[in-house]
Amino acid sequence: MQVTSRNFKENSSKALKDDDLRVALNRVKTGFTTARATAASELPEFEELRNKSRDIKNDVLENLDYYLEYFEEKVLAQGGHVHWCSNATEAKAAILKICRDADAKTVTKGKSMITEEIALNKFLAAEGIEPIETDLGEYIIQLADEPPSHIIGPAVHKTKEQVTELFYEHHQKYGYTERQEDPEKLVGEARAVLRHKYVTADVGITGANFLVAETGSTVIVTNEGNGDLTQSLPKTHIVVASLEKIIPTLEDVSTVMRVLARSATGQEMSVYTTFSTGPKRSADIDGPENFHVVLLDGGRTEMLGTELEELLRCIRCGACMNHCPVYHAVGGHSYGWVYPGPIGAALNPQMVGLEEARHLPNASTFCGRCEEVCPVHIPLPKILRHWREKAFEQQIGPKPERWGIELWGFFAKRPTLYRLVTGIAARVLTKIAGRRGRIKSLPLMGGWTSVRDLPAPQGATFMAQWKKSGRGTQK
Repeated sequence: MQVTSRNFKENSSKALKDDDLRVALNRVKTGFTTARATAASELPEFEELRNKSRDIKNDVLENLDYYLEYFEEKVLAQGGHVHWCSNATEAKAAILKICRDADAKTVTKGKSMITEEIALNKFLAAEGIEPIETDLGEYIIQLADEPPSHIIGPAVHKTKEQVTELFYEHHQKYGYTERQEDPEKLVGEARAVLRHKYVTADVGITGANFLVAETGSTVIVTNEGNGDLTQSLPKTHIVVASLEKIIPTLEDVSTVMRVLARSATGQEMSVYTTFSTGPKRSADIDGPENFHVVLLDGGRTEMLGTELEELLRCIRCGACMNHCPVYHAVGGHSYGWVYPGPIGAALNPQMVGLEEARHLPNASTFCGRCEEVCPVHIPLPKILRHWREKAFEQQIGPKPERWGIELWGFFAKRPTLYRLVTGIAARVLTKIAGRRGRIKSLPLMGGWTSVRDLPAPQGATFMAQWKKSGRGTQK
C-alpha cells in the first residue's frame, strides 16, 4: 500500500468534503459505539476481563521468545511448517515459494491486516497469481481498488449505493446484469460469485487473531463463513501473522475473546471462532494437506522494552477508532497507511517513519476516549505525546511550528510572566473582536480562521478565576 501519511492534512480536507463519506461514517457513531457500551454494561466482570487480558498480553511480551519457540514446536509436531520473517520482503518471498510449490494460479484470502501491511495482493498479482478477497468488506474494496478504511470494517466508508454500482460494474461478466439495491440481494450475489472461487483456489491465506502456544493452533474470529472455506477447501493453508499475536494457553484465549467481540462490534461472541491445528489427519474428511505459518516481525521486536511496547498488546478490535472524534470526521483513508485511527496514529510513525507520519500524532484531541475503551488498556494519548516530543527533538516539521512551541515553552516555565502575557493577549483579542465577539482573521492563526471564526476570550483567565475562588491559595 502506498504511504500517504505525510499528506494527512490534504487527505482530511478532501474527506471533509465527501458527502458519501459523511453518511457512511455516521453508521460508526451510531452503531459500534452504542453496541459496545451495551455489551460492556451487560457483563459485570467486563472490567476484570480487561485487566486480565492486559496482564496476559504483558506476560507474552515479557516472555515472547519462549512462547514463540513453544508455538513453533507444537506446529511442527502437528505436521505444519513455520517461516520466520524479519520484514515484508522475506514474508512475501516465503509466501510466494509456498504458492509456487503448490503450482498456485489463484489464492483465496481471509481478512488479514498483516497481508495489507506487506502489500501481498499487489505482489502476488505481479507474480501471476490472482488473489481473491473473500471477506465481504475486503471483497468490496478490492473491486474498488482501495485499501481498508477500518480494522474490522474495511468498507465502512462505502454507502449501499456505491456497493450497488461496484457490483453492477464487476459482476456482469458472471451473468449478473441487474442492478441490485437490496442489501440481502447484494450479499447473495457476492456469495454466489465467490462460491466458485473457493472450490477452484489452489491456496488459502488467512490472518490470525491469536496464535496459541499451548497447542500450536491459529485462531480466526469472523462474522462470515468465508474464513473457514478459505482455510479448509484448498490443499494448502497459509497463516500470516505478526509475532505479538501469540497467546500462552487456550484458557487465555477464551479470556481475551470475551473482550474482543464486545469491544469490536458489541457482540457477546463473533459468529465464527475457528481453531486450526496443523494439516488434516488421515481420518479427517476435509482440510488442507499443507499447513504453513508465516511469522512477521516487521519492526515489532524493536518496540520491546521501549515506550512503544504497550502498542503490542493491541488485539485489533477497532474500539479506539470507533470512539475517536477525529476518525469520525475524516475516516480511515486520511491516515495514509494500513492502520487508521488512534492506533494508527501511535503505530504508524514506528512502521513507516516519524518524518513520513509526523502529522498523525497531532491528529488527536487528547480526549482520552481511545484509552478509556481499549480492551487491553493501551495508553494511546501517552504514546501520541511521546511521538510529539520525538518530532520536536528531531526538528521534524515546519520551523514556525517549532518556534511557536519554543516560545510557548519559554513563557510556560515562567508562571508570573505567563499570566501577565496571557492577560494582555486576552484584552487585545477582546478589543480586536469588538461587539461581534469573534475574529475572522489573525496572523499565525490561519489554520483556524481559514475555516471558522476565532472566539474572543470571555471574562477573566482561568488562573485569575481559580485564585479568586480561593481554591488556588497555598496553605
